[in-house]
Amino acid sequence: MQTLLPVRTAAPPFKASRPIRSLADVHQLEATPLAEAITVRSTYEIFFNAAHAFGAHTALTFLRDADPATPPIRWTYTELLAGIDQTANLLHTLGVGPQDAVAVMLPGCLEHHLALWGGEAAGIVQPLNPLLTDEKLVSLMTAARAKVLITYGSDEGAGEGGMWSKALRLRTQVPTLTTVLRVAPHDEITAPSSLPEGVGDFKALRAKQPSDHLASGRSFDPEDIAAYFHTGGTTGAPKLARHSHRAQVFTAWSCVQMQGLAAGDVTINGYPLFHVAGVLPAALAAMSAGVETIIPTTALLRNKQVVANYWKLVEKFRPNSLSAVPTVLAALANVPLDGADISSIRYCRTGAAVLAPELAARFERLFGLHVHESFGMTEMAGISTVTPPGVKGLAGCVGFRMPYSQMRIVALDAQGGASDQEMPPGEHGMVLFKSPNVFSGFLDPADTAKAFTSDGWLATGDLGWIDAEGRLNLTGRSKDLIIRSGHNIDPKTIEDALGAHPAVQLCAAVGAPDAYAGELPVVFATLRPGASASAEELMAFTAQHVDEAPAKPKAITVIEQMPMTNVGKIYKPALRVLASAQVAQALVDAARLALGTDPAARVEVLSDEATGVTVNIDAAASQAAQLQVRLQEVLAPLPVKTRVILVG
Repeated sequence: MQTLLPVRTAAPPFKASRPIRSLADVHQLEATPLAEAITVRSTYEIFFNAAHAFGAHTALTFLRDADPATPPIRWTYTELLAGIDQTANLLHTLGVGPQDAVAVMLPGCLEHHLALWGGEAAGIVQPLNPLLTDEKLVSLMTAARAKVLITYGSDEGAGEGGMWSKALRLRTQVPTLTTVLRVAPHDEITAPSSLPEGVGDFKALRAKQPSDHLASGRSFDPEDIAAYFHTGGTTGAPKLARHSHRAQVFTAWSCVQMQGLAAGDVTINGYPLFHVAGVLPAALAAMSAGVETIIPTTALLRNKQVVANYWKLVEKFRPNSLSAVPTVLAALANVPLDGADISSIRYCRTGAAVLAPELAARFERLFGLHVHESFGMTEMAGISTVTPPGVKGLAGCVGFRMPYSQMRIVALDAQGGASDQEMPPGEHGMVLFKSPNVFSGFLDPADTAKAFTSDGWLATGDLGWIDAEGRLNLTGRSKDLIIRSGHNIDPKTIEDALGAHPAVQLCAAVGAPDAYAGELPVVFATLRPGASASAEELMAFTAQHVDEAPAKPKAITVIEQMPMTNVGKIYKPALRVLASAQVAQALVDAARLALGTDPAARVEVLSDEATGVTVNIDAAASQAAQLQVRLQEVLAPLPVKTRVILVG
C-alpha cells in the first residue's frame, strides 16, 4: 500500500514587525498571543518556507579563500532545501529516526548546513567541537547514542586539524555508531579510491535521494528534540543540553524581530557551527528571513588571512551586519581600513563575553561602529537578550529580554547560588529567565535539576542588574570559569592536574587579562613543607595532564601563602589581582626596554580589586611624559581598568 505523504504548504517566512527601540516595543509584540505570532513547528519548516519565499536568492556564500577576488561558491534557498531533503532522506535510509542522534564534526563549509538541518529533519543533530580530545568526543557521542557521524574527509585546511583521522578512530570506540559519512573538501581533485567499511561518501549517497520531500513522512511536534549541544567549552565534564524544535524556532523568530533582519540583507557568519551562537542566532535566524550568509573559508575567523582581509571582504560582499566575539573584534581593531568602504555595515554586535569598555571605544573611534552587545547561552538556545540596532548602551549593557520571556534579578544565597529574594532595578544579583526558548534540560536529570531554581527559573550563573530602560547589564559570573576567546575553561581541570604533583600543597587557576583572548589561564601554587619544584617543572607536569590546548596554563607562579577567606576557602579575587599585576608588569618592562628609559626612573605597578591596575611613574620630566603615553597605549587593550599616573 502506498504511503501518503503530508501535503506541504508554505507559510510566510519570518519578518520583523517593527523596529525595536525600547521595552515598550517588546511589549507591543507581546500583544499578539505567542501561538498566533509563531505557527512554525520545526526548523525544517523554516527552510521549507524560506525556499518558497526566496527560491533563487542566495542563501549561502562560501569563500574558498580570503582573497576578495576569488569567485565564491553560492547556494540558493531552493538548492539548500533540496540538499536538506536529500540529507534527511539519506539519514532515514541509514535507520535514523526522531529519537536518534547524528553527530556532526565539520569545519566551516556548505555541507555543514546540510548536516545540521538535515540531521534535525531526520533525527537529533549533535554538533561536536573538533578541538576536543578523542576521549571527550567518545564520551559525548556515547551519551547521545549517536548512530551516524558526518565528518570532514581531510586532516588539512579546516583550521582545526586532524578531523578525518580523528573520525576514523572514533568509529571504533562509539558502540552505537553504525555509519560515518565523509564530506569531501571543496577543492578535492581526486577522491579516495575506496573507503573503509561503514564509511560512505556523503555527496554520492545524498545524490541518490529524493530532493523534493521527506521520505519519512515525518510530522513534527514542536516539543520534539532537535539537537544536543554540549556545554562547558573545551574542558570539564561533558553535559548535553537538549533543544526542542520550539526553542530553536523561537530563537530564530525573536532574533529577526529584535535585530530587524530582512530579506536581501547580507551577513558574515564566522562563528564555529559546533557552537550554539553560530548555529541559531547567527545562521538559523538569518536564513529564516531571507538573509544571505557568508561562510569565510573552512577555518572561518580562525583564518588569520580572513581577519587580515576582513575590511576588503566587507567592501566586496557588502554585509549589513558585523557579528563577532570580543576577541575577534580586538583582532579586527588592529587591521587598518586602508581605504576600504565599509559603509554597508549598519549593525555591529558581539556576545560570549562582556565587552571591554576600551575595546568598545576603540572600535567606534576607528570604524565609526557602535558595538551592540547581546547575551546568550546554550541553555536558552543561544539568545537571552539583544541590544537592537539604534539602541546604544555602555559596555556591559546586553539589551532587552526577548519577547514573551521573563527576566529577574535575585540576591545570591550563602553558597553563591540563586536565592528567592528579588532585587529591584539597579541592584545587582544573579540573572534568572523563563522563556519559550529555554532548553528541555540536560540528558542527565541531575544536571537539569542544578540548572533551575525550585520554582522553575533558569539560573544563569551570571551576575547583573536591570537599568531604568529595562535593559540587562552584566557585571560578572558567579562561577569561576575562565573565558578564553569564547571558550569556557573549568579551572578545576587545571587545578586537578597540577594538584597531582607531589610537591604541590594548594593551587588555584584564574584568568589573567589578555588583550586578544580576554583571559588566559594562569595558576598560583604553594608547595608542601620541605618540597621544592620550579615553575618550569610544574608547567611541564600540568601540560601533560590537561587534555585541551586552550586550557593549558600560560604561567604558574609559586607563592608563599595562598589567600584565604574567613571560612578557609581560597580567595580567587586576590589571585586575579596578582595576575593582572604580573601581566601589566611584563608590558611595562617591555615598553621601558623599547624606549630605552633611564634605569633609575621608578615605575611602580599596583593592582587592586576595585581600581584595577595603576602604574605610578617617577622619572625625569624629559622622559616621564613620553613613558606615560607609551604605557597608556600598551595597557589600554587589557580587559581591566588601567591608569598611568605621573607622581614625580
